[in-house]
Amino acid sequence: MNKNNQNLLPVVEDFYSLQGEGYYTGTAAYFIRLAGCDVGCHWCDTKPSWHIFPFQWTNCDNIIQKILTAKAKTVVVTGGEPFTYNLSYLSNELEKYNINKHIETSGTEPISGKWNWISFSPKPWKKALDYFFNIANELKIIIQNEEDFLWAEECKSKVNANCKLFLQPEWSSFNKIIPHIVEYIKKHDYWRISIQTHKFMKIP
Repeated sequence: MNKNNQNLLPVVEDFYSLQGEGYYTGTAAYFIRLAGCDVGCHWCDTKPSWHIFPFQWTNCDNIIQKILTAKAKTVVVTGGEPFTYNLSYLSNELEKYNINKHIETSGTEPISGKWNWISFSPKPWKKALDYFFNIANELKIIIQNEEDFLWAEECKSKVNANCKLFLQPEWSSFNKIIPHIVEYIKKHDYWRISIQTHKFMKIP
């Protein structure tokens, strides 16, 4: 399948739910999870999205129709790594209907499309493209060990002044790491905490 065909994207799942983490926690959004990722976070909770299967290639127009049927006002594109693909067609079509366009990325692939909100989560083992630090609306650093606070501060030093700063406990280490995050933010109050509330609510 040609990755440059903008009207076809490999969709793992799509659904209407609530944003569970980050700045827009608790708000309604239609989620599109794309397959394909070469970042390979060992703690990733969506590892099935790493690989692409032929049956996953989906016509963007069909996805957009489902979004309109749901009457969703915001769409979140996630992955995998969504910028593996050219998202210009999807972005342009959503804009025609005045739908807010959010994306979640590690910043390892060139940006495509226009986005109202970029949630940027760089990883130390896969270099992000530098310009994502300038355009990110939200910096979200996953914290599994106390050493990850150093990575968080390194990334914080690079982002633009308006970027919202979040530390998010890695889910499998939640009970162990959450006390450390709480104490860290008390001492460094430019950070906010992001919790995967959708997992507590048991919703997609």
